[in-house]
Amino acid sequence: MTPETLFMIANPLALMGWLALAIAPLAPRLIDLFAGWVLPGILSLGYAVLMLVHFADAPGGFQTLADVQALFTDADVALAGWVHYLAFDLFIGAWILRDARREGFAHWVVLPILPFVFLVGPAGFVAYLTLKLLRRGIPSPDTEARHG
Repeated sequence: MTPETLFMIANPLALMGWLALAIAPLAPRLIDLFAGWVLPGILSLGYAVLMLVHFADAPGGFQTLADVQALFTDADVALAGWVHYLAFDLFIGAWILRDARREGFAHWVVLPILPFVFLVGPAGFVAYLTLKLLRRGIPSPDTEARHG
C-alpha cells in the first residue's frame, strides 16, 4: 500500500476514537477499551511496522534538527511520524477521560479540552493539568504550614 492509502486509513481510525471519547459517558468501559487501548494499539503497531520497514533506508536521523528534517522528507517515515502523533494523542485523550472520572469531573467539563489534545497534543494535556490545578486550588504556604 502507498503511504497516501495508509494515511487515508489511519486518519479515520483515529477520528473514530476521538468521536468515541466524546460520547464516552454512554458506555465508559467499552469506549475506554476501544478508544484508549485498542485503537492506539493498532496505530502504534502500524507505526512500528512502518519504522521497521522504512527507517533504515530513510535519509537523516535524530542527531540534529537538520537530520530530523531530512528524515521527514521520506513519505513513509513522515507517515510513521503522523501515525505516532495519532496514536499517542488518542491514548492521552483517553487517559485524560479516565483520570477525569477518577477526579470526579463531569464529562462536559473535560469535553472542550479533547479537541486541544487532538489538534495540539501537549498543549491540550497542559490545559487538562491546569484544569486539575484550578479545581484543587494551589496550596498557599499558610495552608501547608497548618497541615504540615
